[in-house]
Amino acid sequence: MKFTAEQIAGIIKGDIEGNKDVTVSGLSKIEEGQEGTLSFLANMKYEEHIYTTGASIAIVDRAFTPSKELPSSLTLIKVDDAYSCFAQLLEVYNEMRTKQPKIEQPSFIDENATIGKDVYVGAFAYIADGAEIGDNVKIYPNVYIGENVKIGAGTIINPGAAVYADCVVGENCLIHGGAIIGADGFGFAPDENGEFQKVPQIGNVVLEDNVEVGSNATIDRATLGSTILRRGVKLDNLVHLAHNVEVGRNSAMAAQVGVAGSAKIGENVMIGGQAGISGHIKIADRTKVVAQSGIPGNVKKPDQTLMGTPGIPIDDFKKSFFGFRKLPYILKKLRELEDKISNK
Repeated sequence: MKFTAEQIAGIIKGDIEGNKDVTVSGLSKIEEGQEGTLSFLANMKYEEHIYTTGASIAIVDRAFTPSKELPSSLTLIKVDDAYSCFAQLLEVYNEMRTKQPKIEQPSFIDENATIGKDVYVGAFAYIADGAEIGDNVKIYPNVYIGENVKIGAGTIINPGAAVYADCVVGENCLIHGGAIIGADGFGFAPDENGEFQKVPQIGNVVLEDNVEVGSNATIDRATLGSTILRRGVKLDNLVHLAHNVEVGRNSAMAAQVGVAGSAKIGENVMIGGQAGISGHIKIADRTKVVAQSGIPGNVKKPDQTLMGTPGIPIDDFKKSFFGFRKLPYILKKLRELEDKISNK
C-alpha cells in the first residue's frame, strides 16, 4: 500500500517541505534509504546520512536546519518530535499488517469452545473443549489452545505457541512464536530406590492484561494454585519461569533469565539477560539485577541495583572487582614481602 507525503503529514500533524504528492510504500533507516521508502532523523549523530539518503520522505524535528544541500528527491515532514512520530507510524503500519477477522481452514475449533467477535484463527490452529476466546483475538497458524483456556479480548498469539489446559491469558497480551504457557513444573520426588517419581502439576498459569511473552519463553504451571504474571509484565525471548513463580506489575526480564520455583518478584523489577533467581525467595520492588548476576536469597530493600553472584549492590561490586583485578599485583607484592622477611 502506498501513502503520499500529504497523507503521512496528516497522520502525524507535520509540515511538508518538498513534494506533497510523493509516495512511499516501505520504511528504511536514514543511512539505508531507498526510493519509495520513508525514514526519519531524530539523533543528530546520523545527520550526515540525510544528505546522501535515497529515501523519498524523511521525518525530522521542526528545529532541523540543513547544513548543506539535501537530495532533490527528498521531501521533509517536520514535526515536534521525529522519533515519537515515526513510532506512531510504525504502530499504524503494524496494525495494517495484522490479520483481519477470519477462521481459516483447516483449523479445529471444538463445538464447546466459545469464540468472540472479530476473531482471527489461522490454519492448523487447535482450540480445545471449553476454551473461551474474547473479541478481536488473533490466533495465528499452528497455535494450540488447551481445554478451558481463557483468552482475553485483543490478545495476539503468534505461530507455534501453546497455551495448555486451564490457563488464563488477559486482555491485550502478546505471546510470540514458540512460547509455552502452562507446561508442567519441574516437580519430582525420589523414592526409596533413588528413582524420581513425578509430582502431578495440577495448577495453572495466569497472565493478567498487557503482558508480553517472548519467543520460546516457557512459563510452567503451578503444582497447586497459579503461576502469576501481573499486569504489564514483559518477558524477552527464552525466559523460563518455574512453577508457582509470581511476577509483580510492570516488571521486565531480558533473554535467558531463569527464575526458580515459588520465587516472588516485586513490581517494576528489571532483570538483565542470563540472570538466575533462586527459588522460594522474594525480590523487593524496583530492584534492578545486572545481566549474568545470581540472586540466591531475599532482596528486602527496594530500589537497589545488584550485580555479581551472589548479587550485591553495584557500587560494592565495582570496588570488589577493582580489587580482584589488582590481585596479581597484590600477590606479587606479598611474595616479595615474604621473601624479605624470610631472608632477615
